[in-house]
Amino acid sequence: MAEKRFDIQKYLSDGVEALVSEAIRATLKNPAQGLFFAKFAVSAKKASAKRQRLEQQGEHIPPFLIASITSKCNLHCAGCYSRSSDATNDKAPSCQLTGEQWERIFDEARSLGISFILLAGGEPLLRRDVIQAAGRYRDILFPVFTNGTFLDERYIKLFDKCRNLVPVMSLEGGREQTDKRRGEGVYDKLISNMDTLHRKGIIFGVSITVTTENIKNVCSDGFLKGLSARGCKAVIFVEFVPVTDDAVNLAPGDEQRDYLAGRLESLREQMPEMVFVSFPGDEKSSGGCLAAGRGFFHINSHGGAEPCPFSPFSDINVKDTSLRTALKSELFKGLRDGGLLNDDHKGGCVLYEKRSQVQSLLGTTGPDLTQQK
Repeated sequence: MAEKRFDIQKYLSDGVEALVSEAIRATLKNPAQGLFFAKFAVSAKKASAKRQRLEQQGEHIPPFLIASITSKCNLHCAGCYSRSSDATNDKAPSCQLTGEQWERIFDEARSLGISFILLAGGEPLLRRDVIQAAGRYRDILFPVFTNGTFLDERYIKLFDKCRNLVPVMSLEGGREQTDKRRGEGVYDKLISNMDTLHRKGIIFGVSITVTTENIKNVCSDGFLKGLSARGCKAVIFVEFVPVTDDAVNLAPGDEQRDYLAGRLESLREQMPEMVFVSFPGDEKSSGGCLAAGRGFFHINSHGGAEPCPFSPFSDINVKDTSLRTALKSELFKGLRDGGLLNDDHKGGCVLYEKRSQVQSLLGTTGPDLTQQK
């Protein structure tokens, strides 16, 4: 009997709908939040139908886009993969995409049926113009992955008005773990932000970098119930990607991944008021890594279309072409068709671990492709 073909489109469409359904359930006690997610659920179904029609015509469109809207950041977090590749720095160069160019990308993403655009950086709250523009696209959900240090009264008002903008603040665990990696005082600022957002009835989430050292703590009932009590509605677990050889032992291996998957299953039953997501999650059950347009892709702050933020290589730029054309790039095609996305790896990110093979698809071993084109 022939092996049943893995249906990536159905897997991702079902995942989007399940995520929205969980979000609706998690916000039932807040009419404003619940109403927005109920309306968004309708938009997400329409977007899914649009992607399915294109799939039937032989064109695969992923439901997720990651947009790094700036390369500038005020923090120097220990082990930051983005700084290690010079994708993040202290001063944003002049060649970054303008607000108008990001709006064009959002327009095209909507026309293709992309339902989720994750706004990242650098520190995305440094680009207030782009955040404000994103707020006008009510049929797209924009999780804003922020270090939280620039969350001020004006942003609180914007998030209150535009419910499609969901702040997701980065934590490492408790005060000691967070301040050790992100800087003194960051944890207290984040807790203050949570309390303010909770008082205003604004939905927010947290992003947690999972390592072999903190996994038991950040997955514990006590830690997560504490977040829930402060009003947190979403927790995104991101596996640590080592950028130096001496940090390899911090990357979750199969044992830790199995533990995280088991905890997610039980947490979703025990704490239905919250949404729990892991990234990259169980690659085996999803048919391999979902980067390079299989499930998502990345646009860097200069417009380069990259497989993933952890794999900062590009052979095409959306300044010169469309998102649709970028998804058909030779690099993306080589990664999807060559089997690299299914390769075994030690932990974190297969494309980061296999970066020399990614570079070979471009015919280079240089580290500066994030700036090209």
